Amino acid sequence: MQAMDTVVNSGQIHPMPPPHILLMEDEYSIANGLKMVLNEEGYEVDLAMTGQKALDSFFGNGFDLLVADLRLPDIDGFEVIKQVKEKRPETEVVVITGYSSVYSAVDAMKLGVYDYLPKPFTEDEIKNAVSGALEKKRNAQTMQQVGTATLQQEKIIQKREVIKVLNRTAEDSTFWTELMENGSQALKEYHLSSEAKAAIISGDLMWINDRVGELTQKQLMFIFKRLEREAW
Repeated sequence: MQAMDTVVNSGQIHPMPPPHILLMEDEYSIANGLKMVLNEEGYEVDLAMTGQKALDSFFGNGFDLLVADLRLPDIDGFEVIKQVKEKRPETEVVVITGYSSVYSAVDAMKLGVYDYLPKPFTEDEIKNAVSGALEKKRNAQTMQQVGTATLQQEKIIQKREVIKVLNRTAEDSTFWTELMENGSQALKEYHLSSEAKAAIISGDLMWINDRVGELTQKQLMFIFKRLEREAW
């Protein structure tokens, strides 16, 4: 797995910054050994020898991944993980511990930890755990971006369809009458959400202005007529 990705923009390839890992480990030799291993994989690694230092570093800079020992000289490792997950739930966590137990492993999973490695572990085990956690984070980000893009596209479609309907009401008296009398049945051929259909049929000008923008006088004719009919 390559830790360094690229982005293509306007025909140029731009390297993305390497994943940033916070390593919370109070044993100096272990911390430096792990830092060396992860640096060789292309990751940027910061060390924190205490829980408070980890929290200060994390909320001051932000990291893609927290590799966390559980026994620290000040704050319990679980408390650090809990605070990180509460404030930045998208952050993945890999636990490393010399005091493993079924109970602590279960507690770690409940907090959303990606992996739980009892010491001693091999270089391959920590590499696989880290790469897997970062891959999970990347996939989640991709899905979120796709969801956001889909939502924006749907908003554009809804705006276009509402405008088409309102324009048609000004140009097609038969459609105007059908819409007035049959409501949503007249809108079957349009790609409209139930919310958009309800706004058109009821003449909800506030909803339409919020989603579509200001309407022309031609587009407003049906809305005003619909509101006038409701008033009577």
